[in-house]
Amino acid sequence: MHFQPTPIPCVVVVRPERFEDERGFFARAWAKDAFEEQGLNTSLAQCSSSYNVKKGTLRGMHYQAAPHAEAKFVRCARGTLYDVALDLRPDSATFKQWFGIELSAENGVALYIPEGCAHGFLTLEDATEVFYMITAPYEPEAARGVRYNDPAFGIEWPGEAVVINERDASYSDLIG
Repeated sequence: MHFQPTPIPCVVVVRPERFEDERGFFARAWAKDAFEEQGLNTSLAQCSSSYNVKKGTLRGMHYQAAPHAEAKFVRCARGTLYDVALDLRPDSATFKQWFGIELSAENGVALYIPEGCAHGFLTLEDATEVFYMITAPYEPEAARGVRYNDPAFGIEWPGEAVVINERDASYSDLIG
């Protein structure tokens, strides 16, 4: 695995090292020791997946409030999506900044998103499936979000959000 830092501290792009032969390829998707060497949280409490029927489905921007803050390791299992991490850590030099990257089943790239950052994505193909490894169990009372198109962040999505649920569409603007 190759770990590529991003402009946002602790948001890391993880590229698999593929070993190919006549059968196809083999690649490690997760290695606790390698992630620990990068200083990343390796406690896994939950694995989840989401299946998205239509291109243009937007999910996000989600996070869990402390003391239930969670880090996520996100991979695309089928299709293609544009994945975004948004820094909501008030003491961070990159507060309110975002990083986005295309994840696909074909490229195998994954994104590590630390505690204190919101996460969301826009599907770029029909039938896109996303796999998440998460460091904290889901706590409904800690679930939070910010609006995907809040001008305070200026996230540049590569397409229109055609399918979005009411909750994600109606988060209020960040104040301050």
